[in-house]
Amino acid sequence: MVMLSKATEHDDDGMAIPRFTRASGLSVPKDQIPDLEMLPQSAYQLVKDEVMLDGNARFNLATFVTTWMDDEADRLYAATFDKNMVDKDEYPQTADIEARCVRMLAELWNAPDAADAIGTSTTGSSEGCMLGGLALKRQWQHRRRAAGLSTDKPNLVMGQNVQVVWEKFAEYWDVEPRYVPLEGDNLYLTADRVLPFVDENTIGVVAILGSTMEGSYEPVEAICTALDAYEERTGISVPVHVDAASGGFVAPFIQPDLVWDFRLPRVASIQASGHKYGLVYPGVGWVLWRHTANLPEELVFRVNYLGGNMPTFALNFSRPGAQVVLQYYQFLRLGKDGYRRVQQTCQDVAVHLSDAIKSMPQFELVSDGRDLPVFAFRVADTVTNYTAYYVSRKLRERGWLVPAYTMPPNREDLVVLRIVVRNGFSHDMAELFLRDLRVAGDWLEGLEGPMPQEKAPASFHH
Repeated sequence: MVMLSKATEHDDDGMAIPRFTRASGLSVPKDQIPDLEMLPQSAYQLVKDEVMLDGNARFNLATFVTTWMDDEADRLYAATFDKNMVDKDEYPQTADIEARCVRMLAELWNAPDAADAIGTSTTGSSEGCMLGGLALKRQWQHRRRAAGLSTDKPNLVMGQNVQVVWEKFAEYWDVEPRYVPLEGDNLYLTADRVLPFVDENTIGVVAILGSTMEGSYEPVEAICTALDAYEERTGISVPVHVDAASGGFVAPFIQPDLVWDFRLPRVASIQASGHKYGLVYPGVGWVLWRHTANLPEELVFRVNYLGGNMPTFALNFSRPGAQVVLQYYQFLRLGKDGYRRVQQTCQDVAVHLSDAIKSMPQFELVSDGRDLPVFAFRVADTVTNYTAYYVSRKLRERGWLVPAYTMPPNREDLVVLRIVVRNGFSHDMAELFLRDLRVAGDWLEGLEGPMPQEKAPASFHH
């Protein structure tokens, strides 16, 4: 590798050379910091040229994460990206904005007393899950110790379809994960299958408002009712944490009559991603507890070395404040009616897409986008020459990023493609996608024989 030198940046007169006229053999180091500096314009162009090879974010139908905001939000982001959320004494107004957002979410999620609810911003839903799970474990330990009982074997009950963060939580914090398996068409946790997995050592049940796998809501109210009956029979009270990573910013606006939140007394905590259907760039999330008493005091730490005696109960310390500001901007900018319009439009597009795909003979729907604006479909059993992985590849040729993957254990035979409709994915874009899906399907249907391999394509590895 040829290292950049000062001569590669300037001519003999000290003038910067044009950006695209460097000697063709020159490269930049990939695995070590270069010895010499370069012009900021040069570094910018080199990095920009590389990231151009990434997919178009607007065509990414795999991610739940926000890929578009208003120009005003972009400017606000640029004006506040230097804010550190943990420095509440140095940035008191940003801290106040965070507190306002918590109160707004407490009201949105129907906390019995928004002033008594407690919560925090996080770097995303994963951190919120960790905090919610930790609170459940500590509360269970307190109850067990007060009763003179062992705290050796905590377990957490959840569907096999949970996002990987819950597997991490169980591993990191020594909790036995009890996965309710997928069975047949039951691709998420249902109330009738919960109780066999619950016992006196259960710290809580995780109910998902919007499965990552295929977009469906788990029946939170029915799960709570089943646990109510269990408590009446055994005297054991099992709290529920609602993983509302996506649905927490969808259901209140387009399914307001769905009871899933703090209206259910058994729901102890809720977390959601502000950077998903909260409509903010990554990364911001939120976790709230029903009452202050639901967050054990030992999980709140107080520090005075930032200029004031400040409480902190996030896993991270320094973290971005700009996204919290952007969340508040979106609350002001859109209001409840604006959020309703955005989420309803997303769902309308998702249902339009799923209805169109349902009519294509080579595909079958697994879900239809009527919960989250997310749905999954599969290649029909009658198709023998190709798999969902090849459909994904063909769509990528046109720039569309549509993941193909197997469902969790017990249904690993089911390979699906998933489409996430986010703000900015318009009806016009949906028609372009359907056009390209039909072209891909026609090409694959025209094969004279089967494609040579069946396994999932390799992708980036850490």
